[in-house]
Amino acid sequence: EVYGPEAAARKRTLMDMATIGAKVLKKRGLLGDLDESKEINACSVAINADFAGSGQEPWLLLFKNETHNHPTEIEPFGGAATCLGGAIRDPLSGRAYVHQAMRISGGGDPRVSPGETLPGKLTQVKIAREAAGGYSSYGNQIGIATGQVAEFYHPGFLAKRLELGAVIAAVPRSWVRREEPAPGDLVILVGGGTGRDGIGGATGSSKVHTGESVQSAGAEVQKGNAVEERKLQRLFRDPRTIGLIKRCNDFGAGGVAVAVGELAAGLDIDLDAVPKKYAGLDGTELAISESQERMAVVTAPEDAGAFIRAAAAENLDAVVIARVSAGDGADGVLRMTWRGKTVVELSRSFLNTNGAPRSARVRLSQGSLTGAEAPSLSAGALLDNLEQELSSLRSCGRRGLQERFDGSIGASSVLFPWGGGEQGTPECGMAALLPALGKRSLSASLMTFGYDPELGSRSPYAAAKGAVREALAKFACLGGDPWTARLSLQEYFERPRDPLSWGRPAAALLGALEAQLALGVPAIGGKDSMSGNYRDQERGLDLAVPPSLAAFAAGITPAAKVRSGALSGEPGNAVILLHAGGAANSEWEVFRANMNALKALSEAGMIKAAYPVGAGGAAASLAVMAFGSLAGVEAAAAAFSLAGGPARQGSVLAELSGDPRAEALERVMGGPGPCWAPVARTIGEPVFRVTTRAGDRAEVSLRRLRRAYEEPLSRVYPLTSAALGGAAEAGGELKLPGMENPERKKGPGPRPRGAAPLTILPVFPGTNCEWDMERAFQEAGSGTRQVVFRN
Repeated sequence: EVYGPEAAARKRTLMDMATIGAKVLKKRGLLGDLDESKEINACSVAINADFAGSGQEPWLLLFKNETHNHPTEIEPFGGAATCLGGAIRDPLSGRAYVHQAMRISGGGDPRVSPGETLPGKLTQVKIAREAAGGYSSYGNQIGIATGQVAEFYHPGFLAKRLELGAVIAAVPRSWVRREEPAPGDLVILVGGGTGRDGIGGATGSSKVHTGESVQSAGAEVQKGNAVEERKLQRLFRDPRTIGLIKRCNDFGAGGVAVAVGELAAGLDIDLDAVPKKYAGLDGTELAISESQERMAVVTAPEDAGAFIRAAAAENLDAVVIARVSAGDGADGVLRMTWRGKTVVELSRSFLNTNGAPRSARVRLSQGSLTGAEAPSLSAGALLDNLEQELSSLRSCGRRGLQERFDGSIGASSVLFPWGGGEQGTPECGMAALLPALGKRSLSASLMTFGYDPELGSRSPYAAAKGAVREALAKFACLGGDPWTARLSLQEYFERPRDPLSWGRPAAALLGALEAQLALGVPAIGGKDSMSGNYRDQERGLDLAVPPSLAAFAAGITPAAKVRSGALSGEPGNAVILLHAGGAANSEWEVFRANMNALKALSEAGMIKAAYPVGAGGAAASLAVMAFGSLAGVEAAAAAFSLAGGPARQGSVLAELSGDPRAEALERVMGGPGPCWAPVARTIGEPVFRVTTRAGDRAEVSLRRLRRAYEEPLSRVYPLTSAALGGAAEAGGELKLPGMENPERKKGPGPRPRGAAPLTILPVFPGTNCEWDMERAFQEAGSGTRQVVFRN
């Protein structure tokens, strides 16, 4: 039914399990916005974007997630840097401008003594700090806002690091030309030179880590070059230039062999024409080097010269390295020559077999989700537990880590990484205006994620379902419609060896498939890494990462609808909890009803803030919402017991204007379906107060709780913006560098009469934000001209 009769005899694979959800939903007519082509480097959907003064335009929204776990474990700075670089290249090859990035990472406790480091391993604190430095360095150099940074800690990550990046991009639909390559077309390599870095990187991502990996596998790590990729971004932001491109592929895993080899059925590749960083590379090295920041583009012969000249104007090298010998649909030949000899000759029909088939037995297990029921405690004991949870490694703040990244570079960010007047609430996702030139976007892209390694260790199946719910709930909290979002999945598992280990990714994929079909929201892309092991036979060590499936949700919403998760600070508002606990209906019916209720409350103008329930439970998430503006809350004991365990993924706290018994709220929430409870109200004093049904009452200062929240990792990632605990205890206002007072924002002054000045904007190798600068000068009445310095 899905594949058609011609595929009936083909064996089903784990990849089918990952992709069948989108195919089924497409057949049901629920995926009409999918942008389909043979360029499949990134998820791509068609959107209608709104712009001030010009109305709606057809655009493409592209997004991609990427892990560099193995490289980051070996060489943290370079591995993490090229994780972001590789993620950017994928939508860039689709001619889209990447305007925001997200980083998710996982490791062991970085506070442990170096003496506890496993043999042949770098210390956890070294990996954590240098990986953060590599990712942030690359992002800051290329000029991309890192809208969200999250790090998880789990003993399983001692086996191997999790380094996960995700990016979002957009481009006007009319700019993108896609045509089938024809015999005689030319393949141009544009960008950096080729070296020995990254050789074996693709296969390295599936290797088990051993005590010798740090010493022997360093050459597998690519060397990123953010400056060169920034030039490629500029080149691909010119509609005249990208209009010359028939098809494009970025250089990632496999180098020339893959990037060029995938472009057409038949290709003649001249390895001697490939630009080199240095002399002495042989044919094999030239063919499989994964040196970064290169693109392979197909143009008609008559357009090649114009493309090469355009590249030169942007300070980029571009050379013809191959010719198309057979178009799509033909049984062509992939041929490579080096020093006048043919070194590779493979038929396309052979390559299309995808290699020799392999099979394995799978044992599925739903896992164990049992847990002890929470005992009834006094108000004081509940507050003690809350403070302990906020200071735990699971729930504590990551502010010092986030401060290493530029969350607001450029002029597109709709949300700063922290919300509230005190900038104390980490936002649950990221939002940015679409990257339009010469006009102001009224549409914002949204991106969120869902992931819980602790739950994944107990049940990969339940954790995958929860990851989808969590990503969509965060999307709704930011102000988006979760049913319009599109998903991308990221799997990270041990290298399977037996039915039980094969069963973990199978169970996770089944959970994600169930979520897609139940909610009608498809996963249109994803990546996998099956190398999460550390083995040392001499010492009897065999460790594996927690079974991991992360879900990313992306889409657009009107920028005016985007909201923060920080409490408003207005006393007298109700805080309700939308949760799945105790519901008679199925988990999917309840989740759908809850999200629809959240949407209805938003449309009624009743929601002041919304925030997902984190792993620490509803009370801890409520405290984090309060940190944003040191907004006092009085919570009921129910906030400490509802939405715990697996049910917390997809549960949402919402601050409502007014009384929870208001007639408007009853109209929205009174029908069948939503599962909710009032759990708190906002108060004027900056305290977290708890009251129990027995009349017991206790409170604690929000500054004290915030100090407990921010202190645990402050020595690993020192804070730079403010003292622990928010504003100084003496009472000063917390101000972060680069944050303006919204009341002071004014438009440009009156334009001068007569001739307008001309502003020259030099574009040096390594600079960025020139388009934002240009728009500011133009709005002030100046003419502008960008001048690219070429070296």
